[in-house]
Amino acid sequence: MAKKKPEAAPKPAIVNETSLAFFERYINNPSPTGFEWKGQQLWLDYLKPYIDDFYTDNYGTAVGIINPQAEYKVVIEAHADEISWFVNYITNDGLIYVIRNGGSDHQIAPSKRVNIYTETGMVKAVFGWPAIHTRLGGEKEEAPTLKNIFLDCGCTSKEEVEALGIHVGCVITYEDEFMVLNNRYYVGRALDNRAGGFMIAEVARLLKENNVKLPFGLYIVNAVQEEIGLRGAEMIAHRIKPNVAIVTDVTHDTGTPMINKITQGDLACGKGPVISYAPAVQNNLNKLLIESAQKSGIPFQRQASSRSTGTDTDAFAYSNDGVPSALISLPLRYMHTTVEMIHKEDVDNVIRLIYESLLNIEAGQDFRYIK
Repeated sequence: MAKKKPEAAPKPAIVNETSLAFFERYINNPSPTGFEWKGQQLWLDYLKPYIDDFYTDNYGTAVGIINPQAEYKVVIEAHADEISWFVNYITNDGLIYVIRNGGSDHQIAPSKRVNIYTETGMVKAVFGWPAIHTRLGGEKEEAPTLKNIFLDCGCTSKEEVEALGIHVGCVITYEDEFMVLNNRYYVGRALDNRAGGFMIAEVARLLKENNVKLPFGLYIVNAVQEEIGLRGAEMIAHRIKPNVAIVTDVTHDTGTPMINKITQGDLACGKGPVISYAPAVQNNLNKLLIESAQKSGIPFQRQASSRSTGTDTDAFAYSNDGVPSALISLPLRYMHTTVEMIHKEDVDNVIRLIYESLLNIEAGQDFRYIK
């Protein structure tokens, strides 16, 4: 009988108590699309000990730089913004109707608590919904839609609402906060994609703590306004003019009910980072990621996208005459809800994969297919 091979010893966790405390603060801080600056300041304050320089652009994208004088530039990138709502209409009875800021899900809104941000401070409110008793009676129940969900901030007139500082255009976020579930999952709102911002900051920390001297300039980019069309990445790509871009975002765990694996793929939390195949993904760079994972014993999954990845990868790839770009995704359950879930081991392994991939990139490396 063949002897069983001994199992490899588990790798030590990358996320430590200090970084986890930052992650919790970062997730709990609101960063709605177009209003990301407070979260960006938190992120920069955490990142600064691990970088040589930084800057921000006019719309709030933050960039930390290692080796700013280097000619060859490599980007690792995530996006900072979270989906939210805007005040759109205030009724004479003091109720508030909303429109989306990003891909906010109207179906999860009823009975959720929210924060409305005004120039004079934050106002609490709730998404009201008729009691089940009043919805019975033989007729088909009305589902939540943008036309019927509304906020109640305890006022009885439009004037009373406006006296609180609320006006059309005020931004609104859910108040749900970070938690750890079963010592296995991180749970919260806006893990899409502030988990990405956290992970690229952890890459910078590892490089500093391990005294790694990179042969190129590394640009750690936390971009704004991804949720409404990759806008922050479009802007910053033209400013940096990178030679290579590795983007990280989230993708769907398809193992929960009501998701079709035939159309969405077979991906799961806890099984490792997801490497994507798509027209915007440069295959030679993708090969470097895969070889880095295999060499370092990092588990990974594969995903195919059709016309686009729907992430900032597309913005970088198609900028500046074409930038070799690739996407490393973090599996996530319940995207665009307030209980997004990611596996602790996947977070560590995405950090590892980005870190190991950077160690395998050479200054001046030419990723073209035909030379």
